Amino acid sequence: MPADRFSTATRLRALGAQAAERVYRAQSRRVRAPRRSRLTGRAALLALVLCSLVVALAYPTRQYIAQRAEIEDLRRQAREDRERVEELRRLKQRWQDPAFVEQQARRHLHFVRPGETAYLMPDGSVDRGRPEDGGGVPGPWYRTLWQGLDAADGAPR
Repeated sequence: MPADRFSTATRLRALGAQAAERVYRAQSRRVRAPRRSRLTGRAALLALVLCSLVVALAYPTRQYIAQRAEIEDLRRQAREDRERVEELRRLKQRWQDPAFVEQQARRHLHFVRPGETAYLMPDGSVDRGRPEDGGGVPGPWYRTLWQGLDAADGAPR
């Protein structure tokens, strides 16, 4: 029989010491190793990159939205201006018609045709009568204008 180098007791002591060392190392790992958080370095870096992107893109996005709103306002204004130009073209075309010019002169400047008599009513309207009605002509429009200015100038204050 081959002789063992160590006796059984020596081997048991060695195994016990090894087991004790393993237990000690396991306990020291638990004690020494701090609890690892769920946020790893990669996750923190990813969060930092995402926050940087949000901050970096916030201002250009706001500018883009503001510019889109401004473009829409300018388009609306251009559409309204085109409609106004068309309206003015139609009005210009109407002013080319002598009958329309005469109508406007009679309405706004109180012009009358030869042989007509104009009556100024208290409410500001004009009654264009015929000479056979017996009415008098109030005079040209500019005389009425100056009389109104003279009356306003001499009004009591």
